[in-house]
Amino acid sequence: MPEGPSVRKFHHLVSSFVGQQVVRTGGSSKKLCPDGLQALWLQDTQVHGKKLFLRFDPDEEIGPPGNNNPLPERPCKGAQKEGAKDQKQALGPSGQKTSDAALHSAELLVPQGDDGPRCLRGDTPAGGAERWLQVSFGLFGSVWVNEFSRAKKANKRGDWRDPVPRLVLHFGGGGFLAFYNCQMSWSSSPVVKPACDILSEKFHRGQALEALGQAQPVCYTLLDQRYFSGLGNIIKNEALYRAGIHPLALGSLLSPSCLEALVDHVVEFSTDWLQDKFQGKHQHTQIYQKEQCPAGHQVMKEALGPPGGFQRLTWWCPHCQPQLSPKEPEQSQLS
Repeated sequence: MPEGPSVRKFHHLVSSFVGQQVVRTGGSSKKLCPDGLQALWLQDTQVHGKKLFLRFDPDEEIGPPGNNNPLPERPCKGAQKEGAKDQKQALGPSGQKTSDAALHSAELLVPQGDDGPRCLRGDTPAGGAERWLQVSFGLFGSVWVNEFSRAKKANKRGDWRDPVPRLVLHFGGGGFLAFYNCQMSWSSSPVVKPACDILSEKFHRGQALEALGQAQPVCYTLLDQRYFSGLGNIIKNEALYRAGIHPLALGSLLSPSCLEALVDHVVEFSTDWLQDKFQGKHQHTQIYQKEQCPAGHQVMKEALGPPGGFQRLTWWCPHCQPQLSPKEPEQSQLS
């Protein structure tokens, strides 16, 4: 699924529609009836880790937008243990004009003959307290603004079929949003815990360091969203390589300085990745999906994960990230 930096970019794109009314809907979602969103107002949007939250109200006057076109948070590289300092940078939206083909596709996705908001379930936001739409993205989940995703290659059957969005929202201002490969559900409030969000200015380093110090492989702990919300497989591989730590190294064997360096690289790589997204730059990785590390050593690849848990492909350099023995409680960071 998309990692924290990608979801933050989605959040920024969606935020430009805060304060507008949904005038038409479409999409393939079965659990969430798109028709139930018609005539509602997008009043707020929040992000936490890998999840996006959208607030919809039936009346424009219910509440002012609480997060109108927010700027992304940028944790400082030398952040204090209780949280990084706030460094917000002005970053512009990246919406594009809608092509004729995209408009035609949009018309095909909009239900015709609709008599008003409908929903397959009884928890439509217009009639209850559950006004927040929680969006959890799948492996290739994405949000598109004023255009639709197009097929980049043929499928297994040889067909060049464009991906079908789960939800399409057309707004009174003339633009639209298309959500792909995601799961959506209604809730009464967003589940936001900034202390464990790696891209939040309130990220709690002390809590993260305590979790990493457990007697289990650090590559397992890094993917634990309770302590590193928004951290995914790419960030895991890159942070471990930059810190010179073997993926299966037990956190209890690593020195405090090594654990500090690892958290530093998690925040630094994630923040740089987010800024690259807003600047239109390609992501630069040193170890993820590489055959050789920057030093020219052969890279190892193996699916690693807790017993009985999800196994994730992991890349590491046995020379730059040597495995520790119980007699070697220290490990040096890569220069």
